[in-house]
Amino acid sequence: MTTTPTQSAPAAATATPATAPSLLATLAGHHYTDPDIFRQEQEKIFERLWFCAVRSADLDKPGAFRTVRIGRESVLITRNRSGALRAFLNICRHRGAQLCTEESGEVRRNLQCPYHAWTYDLDGRLVAAPNLQKMPDVDRTERGLVPVPLREWLGYAWVCLADEPPSFEDTVIGAAIERLGDTASLDRYRTEGLALGKRLTYDVHANWKLIIENFMECYHCATIHPELTEVLPEFADGFAAQYYVGHGAAFAEEATGFTVDGTEGFGRLPGIEDTQDRRYYAITVRPQVFVNLVPDHVIVHRMFPMAPDRTVVECDWLYLPEVVDSGADVSKSVELFHRVNAQDFDACERTQPAMSSRAYRAGGVLVPSEHHIGAFHRWVTDRLAGEGA
Repeated sequence: MTTTPTQSAPAAATATPATAPSLLATLAGHHYTDPDIFRQEQEKIFERLWFCAVRSADLDKPGAFRTVRIGRESVLITRNRSGALRAFLNICRHRGAQLCTEESGEVRRNLQCPYHAWTYDLDGRLVAAPNLQKMPDVDRTERGLVPVPLREWLGYAWVCLADEPPSFEDTVIGAAIERLGDTASLDRYRTEGLALGKRLTYDVHANWKLIIENFMECYHCATIHPELTEVLPEFADGFAAQYYVGHGAAFAEEATGFTVDGTEGFGRLPGIEDTQDRRYYAITVRPQVFVNLVPDHVIVHRMFPMAPDRTVVECDWLYLPEVVDSGADVSKSVELFHRVNAQDFDACERTQPAMSSRAYRAGGVLVPSEHHIGAFHRWVTDRLAGEGA
């Protein structure tokens, strides 16, 4: 996620300096199709940075678990008997069988490998195995599951596969500061206390970078997002809100809520300030999270890159618990961003086949309102080269 240093409104950047070229080069097409590049991205990006894996509330009791694909690894996240979340590589320490083969589930007390019945408690310690009593020299802690560092933020569990994880404050929370100017502006939404109103999963046949690039710019908004530009008219001018530090796109005068028809949504979240009311803010947390803030709810996208040309996206709509508990109809607010998602993902899927064309062998171009995407491209290439944070 990139921003200009001090700009706070779209008018501040409508003019391009005379010395700057209008068109900047994108990544070449093979960066979106090459299996070797994708393998490098798995190793040097997804397996080394903090990755938003699961919503904490999804694991609502001890023994609840979820398995998540992160880079080339399967990660098992569970809640222990004390109520804390724990993460491990989803691999039995005996002969390497996958411990949990289901995407989600619940165990009563322990995790047991289906191959040779090696059994682990919810803190990863080896507690039982056939004939284990006859092997008194086995260190049950040393032979336990391989732990994965875990942090909770915004109501989600973030994990990192790196031997030495980067600073969570700098790389994750820092993205909010870079976009909004401070953490308080995000903290006021109290996302960790919101409830899940709707979750939709999209299987997008496109490279993960195409999805991030799409989310970072609004040059396409007037073309493919009629519902969104009705509610956020400045998006029709092509400047994405992410481009300006602290700026949120204002609602249209006639719009009373962030809904598919502009009608009223729900009561304003109690923590946000008047300056944040009737505004939309978007944050990109590299490498795979989008956070969307509006006055009465929050929308969180988590991307799971599966192949060079396939990305699974989970999208959560979060509301005040009393809204969800009351059975209120959230369909109009869900429908607005569901349409945006469908429109964006269709555009990405339309673009993906062209990445293999000789017409895109050297890449494409970025117009001035997309120039900030160039910083994302440099970030990716620096990571693959072993540089940068």
